[in-house]
Amino acid sequence: MIEQEIITEEQKLAARYAKAMGHPIRMYILELLTKQACCYSGDLSEILPIAKSTLSQHLKELKDAGLIQGEIEAPKIKYCINRENWGKARQLFKSHFNI
Repeated sequence: MIEQEIITEEQKLAARYAKAMGHPIRMYILELLTKQACCYSGDLSEILPIAKSTLSQHLKELKDAGLIQGEIEAPKIKYCINRENWGKARQLFKSHFNI
């Protein structure tokens, strides 16, 4: 007998996005990036009261989840919201929670 998969790909993706969003600093970064076109990592490190290495870890988590994208403009990295994946995340949460 073949066991039916009860967890959908949409649920897995929503959980991945939720995990990436699961820290107040990451939520701040996402909120900032949805309000402006892009932001440089150096600018974020001046705004946020955290170590640059900690900021890098938060940015990496958001980038790995596909919610943001980074472009190297030496010596800085420019981060922008990944509009396509951000739209998917919003739609997944809306449909999952019947919003």
